[in-house]
Amino acid sequence: MDMEKIREVVKKAETLHKEFQKVFLGLYSLSSNWSFEELRDVLSSLYSVIERKFDTASEMVSLASLVGGDFEVFARELQKNEHQMKFHVEELFSLVENPKISFSERSKVNASLQRLLQFYRIYDYSITQSIQKLNGELEGLIFISEERKLPPANILNKMQKIEILEKTVANLVSFVYYLHYHPSWVHKVEEALRDWHSKGLLWVEVRNIEKNSGVERGHATRILEGLMLIGVVEKRERGGEYVYKLRGFGED
Repeated sequence: MDMEKIREVVKKAETLHKEFQKVFLGLYSLSSNWSFEELRDVLSSLYSVIERKFDTASEMVSLASLVGGDFEVFARELQKNEHQMKFHVEELFSLVENPKISFSERSKVNASLQRLLQFYRIYDYSITQSIQKLNGELEGLIFISEERKLPPANILNKMQKIEILEKTVANLVSFVYYLHYHPSWVHKVEEALRDWHSKGLLWVEVRNIEKNSGVERGHATRILEGLMLIGVVEKRERGGEYVYKLRGFGED
C-alpha cells in the first residue's frame, strides 16, 4: 500500500475544495441580480472544478477500499457529497445553456440557484469535516506503520486475519450451543437443505431453509455457518446474499 499516494490524493481533494470555495463566492454576488453571461461563466468554472473534485473523490474511494475501516467510510462520504454537488451544478448549468430564456424559465433558474446556495452551506461543512477526518485517519495509519516497522498492507492483513479468526471462533461457539440446547433445530436445517436438493434446487437461500425447517432465519444462518465449519455444508455468494448446499450434492 502506497500511503504517500493516498496522502497526495487527500491533499489534492483539499486543494480543489479551496479552489471551489473561491469560485463559489462569485455566485453570491449574482444571487439577487444576475445576467445570463455572468452566471454561465461562473457555473462553467464551478463545473470544471466539481468534475475534478468528483474524480478525485472516486480515486480516493478506490484506494480506500484497500485500506478499509473508518478511512473508507469517510472517503465514501466525501464522494457522496461531491456527487450531490455535481448534480446541483449540472441542474443549474443545463438551465442557462440557452441564452434566450423566458420569464418562467428565469424563475426556474432562480429557484435552482437558491437550492444550490442553500445546499452549499451543508456541503462546505461536510467536505471540510470529511477531509479533516481523512487526514486524521491517514496520519494514524502512517504512524502505526512506522512504529511497527511494517508496511501498512502487512498490518491490515494481520488485522483482517485476526477478525476472521474471531468470527470463526464465535460461529463455532454458537454452533456448539445449538448442538447442546437445540439439536432438533440443527437436524431440521439439514433436512430442509436435503429437501430442497431433492426438488432440484442445488444452492438454497436462508429464507427458503427457514420456510421448510421452521427455524427462524437468524438461528438458521448461525447453524448453517457452524455446519460449514465442520465440513457438512458449502457456501457461496450469489446476488449479494449467501446460499448454501450440503457437501457432495450436485456440481457447481
